[in-house]
Amino acid sequence: MEESDADGLSLLPGHEIVGRVVKAGSAVKKFKEGDLAAVGCMVGSCGVCPSCREGLEQYCDQLPVLTYNGEDKVLGGVTYGGYSDSIVADAAFVLRVSDALSPAGTAPLLCAGITTYSPLRH
Repeated sequence: MEESDADGLSLLPGHEIVGRVVKAGSAVKKFKEGDLAAVGCMVGSCGVCPSCREGLEQYCDQLPVLTYNGEDKVLGGVTYGGYSDSIVADAAFVLRVSDALSPAGTAPLLCAGITTYSPLRH
């Protein structure tokens, strides 16, 4: 499915993203360049509101940063999903993926997998 934003640019709403880390910020300790990593539908939140402090970032008072059609609070504009050339993510929203796993086989776990895992955990 393809949508358009206000500027008429194409938006591909893929949200299960697996790829290689190309750069990690100086405060990031769990990832380095070249690591295989994955993000689901959220890549950031304010981290300080009551919802975020309770681990319920999807209810962030400042709105979470979504991987598609969300406000890109780092680069400006909107996020363009899994078909983007790159994406900036808060390390807390990034998962390490074993090099032994297939990226294509891993990606669906970021939605379907977490949809079943989260209720079982709670």
